Amino acid sequence: MTADILNQQNKKVGEIDLPESVFNAKWNPDLVHQVLSVQVANKRHSLAHTKDRSEVRGGGKKPWRQKGTGRSRQGSRRSPLWSGGGITFGPRNEKIFARKINKKMKRIAVASVLSKKLADHEIKIVDNFNIPDHKTKNLQLLVKSVIKNSSALLVAESKNKNIYAASRNLPKIFASSADNLNVYDLLAKRYVIFSEASVKELVKQ
Repeated sequence: MTADILNQQNKKVGEIDLPESVFNAKWNPDLVHQVLSVQVANKRHSLAHTKDRSEVRGGGKKPWRQKGTGRSRQGSRRSPLWSGGGITFGPRNEKIFARKINKKMKRIAVASVLSKKLADHEIKIVDNFNIPDHKTKNLQLLVKSVIKNSSALLVAESKNKNIYAASRNLPKIFASSADNLNVYDLLAKRYVIFSEASVKELVKQ
């Protein structure tokens, strides 16, 4: 299968052969959802943290004697029963949400999303991402000529440093390399724009 190669003025300048194993894979929504769920879980960091009775300050002395006061038996002011005491079963920041999934499943899920986007005409391939410098304005003009004002994931060759610096100030644009492609980034943006060199890098993996 082939796809058009565009220049930075959105004009066709050639064609490129795309491997069917990557760009003509079967759409597998269940696998894509599974891989996406794992990736989101691995990004999660637990911030909420409550102190249990061993961490609350104070409580070294027994509040009152065991018998004779008519009150209930209490051994520490740090008890969860007391105001200002420890919290029972509260959120703890030691909790680990990370999950594992094998590399083959990740690779198949990425191919499934790429194939779906290609079928929906949401993949563009440009001859290069060469811009004079790392200024955001130059990259913005390039992207607008190809996809107007929509969001996009730019997949550049790994040696192209300008593209990563120039994309940082564009909220709808994110730059990545072929060896870092993942389901989350692909689904976060509507369009995926490859450079011709990055497609070749992707095929070699």
